[in-house]
Amino acid sequence: MRYVTAILALAFIILQVRLWQGDGSLLEVIALYRQAAEQKQVIADYNARNQQLLAEVQDLKHRLGAVEERARIDLGMMREGEVFYQIISPEDAKLLAPKPAVPQPEAADNG
Repeated sequence: MRYVTAILALAFIILQVRLWQGDGSLLEVIALYRQAAEQKQVIADYNARNQQLLAEVQDLKHRLGAVEERARIDLGMMREGEVFYQIISPEDAKLLAPKPAVPQPEAADNG
């Protein structure tokens, strides 16, 4: 009876090790479920983006105003006779202000 108990205890220990470590272990399965959930979220994000792009393509194909809007925003185009006004905030004006010239040392003429 002792041998049977020892064999069963040894089998139990081996099975526990296989359950918690190695290929196909419980921890690995949990990690794979997490990765699958993350991938599903990434796919959902890409599907939403694809739907948005598809709607934009359809809009550009069927609405002339959408093409004009895209040309104005992305390419900075204007209609003939339009006047363009650009309003610059004080913070942007500081960035656009010319930098003071730094005097360069003159090269010595050894001639």
